[in-house]
Amino acid sequence: MRDVTYSMSVSLDGYIVGPDGGFQWTAPDAEVFRLAVDETRGVGVHLLGRRLYESMLYWEDDDRVHSSDPTEREWTALWNPLPKVVFSTTLSTVRGNARLATGSVAEEIERLRAEPGEGDIAIGGATLAAAAAASDLIDEYRIRVYPVLVGGGTPFFPHEERRVDLDLVETRAVGPQVVYLRYRVAR
Repeated sequence: MRDVTYSMSVSLDGYIVGPDGGFQWTAPDAEVFRLAVDETRGVGVHLLGRRLYESMLYWEDDDRVHSSDPTEREWTALWNPLPKVVFSTTLSTVRGNARLATGSVAEEIERLRAEPGEGDIAIGGATLAAAAAASDLIDEYRIRVYPVLVGGGTPFFPHEERRVDLDLVETRAVGPQVVYLRYRVAR
């Protein structure tokens, strides 16, 4: 069965965006960007909320595809053909290799797990991940911790009253400031 993974950058105090909606502190250096490329190699389909989908449209731009940076070219070569499912109540169309979700996150994950295919089912966006976590659908959490305290905003983990035991799979420094943590849900 395909794993469901949730991978995002997070402040040391646990937020993916600050109280102002900004996340400029997550701008990746070369090593963090390399980690993102390596993670994407293992993804078979990516589920995104509307806000993240709109942010990621940046990579659909032809100028990104022809960037002089080899890591950016490698990223776009992986990202653009990757199937994506976008969850939105306001969008009527999506671009590239994306489709709008027709069911809940639980229904989409169930359908994707039943389909033939390889690679993880990756989730991007805190709201979408919270819905998947509430249904106990996330198998692995991948966290890039940045050395900043933003004091509020959108939390990486949903604030609900339930315990989830995790097993540490990997921890390492990525670049001079970021710590990568990878946890598997203990089942």
